Amino acid sequence: MIREIVNIDESKCDGCGVCIPNCHEGALQMIDGKARLISDLLCDGLGACIGHCPQDAITIEKREAAAYDEVEVMKDMVSKGKNTVIAHLKHLKDHNEKEFLQQGVNFLLENRSKLEFTPEEVITEITNQMKAEKAQHEHKSDGGCGGGCPGSATQDFREMKPAFGAEEENTGADTPSALRQWPVQMHLVNPMASYFRDSDLLMAADCVAFSLGNFHSKFLKGKSLAIACPKLDSNQQIYIDKLVSMIDEAKINTITVMVMEVPCCGGLLQIVKNARQQAQRNIPIKQLVVGIQGDILEEEWI
Repeated sequence: MIREIVNIDESKCDGCGVCIPNCHEGALQMIDGKARLISDLLCDGLGACIGHCPQDAITIEKREAAAYDEVEVMKDMVSKGKNTVIAHLKHLKDHNEKEFLQQGVNFLLENRSKLEFTPEEVITEITNQMKAEKAQHEHKSDGGCGGGCPGSATQDFREMKPAFGAEEENTGADTPSALRQWPVQMHLVNPMASYFRDSDLLMAADCVAFSLGNFHSKFLKGKSLAIACPKLDSNQQIYIDKLVSMIDEAKINTITVMVMEVPCCGGLLQIVKNARQQAQRNIPIKQLVVGIQGDILEEEWI
């Protein structure tokens, strides 16, 4: 399949760091004085960082690419040094990519004799960083100063709360959320995030959840989520590309498309159908049309 990946010309990069906060996925970091792409997996190819490089060191490379291969990525990371390897593996850990993290560690152990550092150095450094971040977080919780925002950082909620509907009934409790992940906006989601793999995807127009009182309990429960507005969102080709990746690489099982009855919403279904047409796998698509007063007007498999 065709993938768009950020490419950094290190001969042009002067280490200014201007690009770093503009990477939605946190896949760019300053390491050893250079901007480095530490996660091919989590680079969405959106290119938001390009306009923020004063040295024109960043470009988007569009190429035919196989499914993500952690071993191949580790070969490249090792060539860039220990600090890049540490940043890459920590990034996988932060994004709950347990399977790829284990593959990366196994690669280091299996290739110990070829490395300029030991696997234990890497593991120890990652552990120390995680402890330091935990202590910093506890300090902030106690009233300490700190900046930053989780923004679009990938978060998987599935192991952090009980299954939806498992709570005991009580009339005074708030209605629980069925949301299993963050982010949800289509420009920000990473199609290879762990919560998309082998899941059922709910692709909803932005207004849908505001119209349906039972959106979480009846429609979102048990599904991964992506939201978009076919009328107002720009660069919608990237939506198609991400959906193709979800179908072929993340191997989602089904897509449920929920749109409003207004005419401008119809484009969302077309985006999904275009993605299925371009993908190598053929998966079922269900469309639900929601009335502006919260009723379901149409429901059909396509």
